[in-house]
Amino acid sequence: MSSPASIDVRVDWTRWLWLSAAVIAFDQLTKYVILAAFRPGEELPVTSFFSLVLAFNAGAAFSFLAGADGWQRWLFMAIAFIACGIMLWLLKRGGTKLFCAAIALIIGGALGNLYDRVVIGRVVDFLLFHYHDWHYPAFNVADSAITVGAAALILESFRQRRDEPAAKDA
Repeated sequence: MSSPASIDVRVDWTRWLWLSAAVIAFDQLTKYVILAAFRPGEELPVTSFFSLVLAFNAGAAFSFLAGADGWQRWLFMAIAFIACGIMLWLLKRGGTKLFCAAIALIIGGALGNLYDRVVIGRVVDFLLFHYHDWHYPAFNVADSAITVGAAALILESFRQRRDEPAAKDA
């Protein structure tokens, strides 16, 4: 018998877009608060290993291509549009609750960062984890949603394989 999370969901796929919208709203709200409260590079230690900081990223994950001459903005915007189109297609196809939630998180995160690229030309990051001289690159709510969504898709891929009956030899 399959678990509730693995039940196929083919109901109205648009209801999952509310999760995407919530991610976008929370992402933009937190970025607005940080932009209003901090100057670029300003850091507020919260714990010995976590700080809030206003940082901008013109590149992709881990500042990939951040130092390019500006063409990367258009590339990453195009990638976000294409990725969101593919994710919407996957969402429309349906799947388990975990699969649909993962796709919705990725869509919300991608659109949250896309908004920053369109409006200000770079992504606002503000969550900074560190230990002594080591710093993980700053990130934001949209990045977190994309990461959680991707991890959920990976988990779902393992669950699908485990739940599938073994192929019988003919």
